[in-house]
Amino acid sequence: MEENDFVSIWLEETGNPAIEELTQRNQHLAGEAAATLAARKMDLNALAIPLDINPEELNRWMEGRHAFSPKVLTAIAALIKD
Repeated sequence: MEENDFVSIWLEETGNPAIEELTQRNQHLAGEAAATLAARKMDLNALAIPLDINPEELNRWMEGRHAFSPKVLTAIAALIKD
């Protein structure tokens, strides 16, 4: 990109609100999922199997080292609300 690219400069200075919002949603839902699994005495397979996601990927997500798309987050939210 050009050095004087207004959009690049703005993003560098202010960040990307959409990315920040998605990050916050991931963190919030990971906490809810962990609490729900603990309360129900369930392991990660209870989420991994219906979502068709590797349990290790879910573990990284719960530790804050991975992020899921809004579509996957919606599916996780539906599962933990049941």
